[in-house]
Amino acid sequence: MKHLPTNLELSPAAMQRMGEACVRAVVEHIAELPHSSRSNLDNIVEIAKSLREPPPETGTDFEPLLNFLMERVFPISINTAHPAYMGYIPGGGLYPSAIADFLAAATNRYVGAWYAAPAAARLEANVLEWFAELMGYPKTSRGIMTTGGSLANFSAVVTARKHILGDDIAKGTLYCSDQTHHSVMKAAMLAGVPERNIRLLEVDENFRAIPEHFEKAIKADLKKGLKPFLLVGNAGTTNTGAIDPLHELADISEKYSLWYHIDGAYGGFFNLCTEGKRKLAGLERSDSMVLDPHKGLFTPYGCGSLLVKDGECLRRAHVLSADYMQDQFTPEGEINFTEHSPELSRSFRGLQVWLPLKLFGLQAFRENLAEKLQLTQWMYHRFLAEPGFECLSVPDLSVITFRYRLQRGDIDSFNRRLLENIVKSKKLFLSSTLLRGQFVIRVCILSFRTHQAEVEEAFEIVKAAARELEQTT
Repeated sequence: MKHLPTNLELSPAAMQRMGEACVRAVVEHIAELPHSSRSNLDNIVEIAKSLREPPPETGTDFEPLLNFLMERVFPISINTAHPAYMGYIPGGGLYPSAIADFLAAATNRYVGAWYAAPAAARLEANVLEWFAELMGYPKTSRGIMTTGGSLANFSAVVTARKHILGDDIAKGTLYCSDQTHHSVMKAAMLAGVPERNIRLLEVDENFRAIPEHFEKAIKADLKKGLKPFLLVGNAGTTNTGAIDPLHELADISEKYSLWYHIDGAYGGFFNLCTEGKRKLAGLERSDSMVLDPHKGLFTPYGCGSLLVKDGECLRRAHVLSADYMQDQFTPEGEINFTEHSPELSRSFRGLQVWLPLKLFGLQAFRENLAEKLQLTQWMYHRFLAEPGFECLSVPDLSVITFRYRLQRGDIDSFNRRLLENIVKSKKLFLSSTLLRGQFVIRVCILSFRTHQAEVEEAFEIVKAAARELEQTT
């Protein structure tokens, strides 16, 4: 008798038990977040080595596997979902987005091609059309959901290259400030732009782009016979949260017929609130824009997006066909994401944005984003008022860069030890960067779980750590 393969389909009762166990574990995890460590990075090299194992030949019960993940895997990390996580740029972790991901994965609908799941594709298109409207883009715009800003920047560079340069890319030159996220330069290199043709231009005292430097570089390259094609502005840099002079960069782009791309992965969604919209004036003049819902809309990691004002440019840069795709069709007014993106197989990403927006409404996100700007100003002015501390940039959005100035001794070395002590305390997680070669500590306030109490506590932790370290130095 022929042996049948192991049945991979679980019974309804088994699925119910497994799902309920997961929900209980996650709810308990979220409920305990305020009391948990902000990071747990002790002995991580040894722990990682201990987890290496051969592929399993036979199965294991689900309950011990779930316990293993919750007790020995997830806790060994930077606790990015914690209210006191203010390092790098926080990724949200909205529970409804997790439910949306579960629904999308469990039903396993394919939204790459419109005709395969037209209702799901329409919901994702709704999300992108909402983004376009919120950013001041016209109805001609189209977009894609991506895994994050890096792939969104890649598709933006490819679109600009195709539209401006065609197939002659050897002389194409790209212009951005030296504070631009490195994913833009990586995207240009992957898109075939010679590395020698990438111009990283010096910024002003507040780390914002200087338009005159862009125009000077463009003129110089034109005289050399090169082909300027792409200018990149920042709607909130990663280092300091600086917003470039967006209107002035738009003027230069128009003057020299360059594609104008804005990296708003971190800061673009602040355009939803009144103060953010004022700061981001000119955003709507770009030809393309990156926005990361897993930053400004608080969804879990793995959710980015790209908007292109002339949607047909996005399509022409990515469209290809094949015999095995001949059955698909897309009616007028709908979008076939495979024709606008590098991806064919992909998940239903838009659901993790659609569900929380429908549940809470835009006003809830506006209020949360406005709060983050207010909290940042509160903490910034506390640092300015506290003896010994200095800030190396003026926060445009929700990033603060600071350090403690010793009366004697090496300032960089002291602040490296200060950050190390703060992280080791597991009371607060911050990160660092270099500004003009000087070591500084970064605060980024963006979690929907971070409020006035957490910011006040964070400031007191930093102040106490600096005073204690100074006494022992």
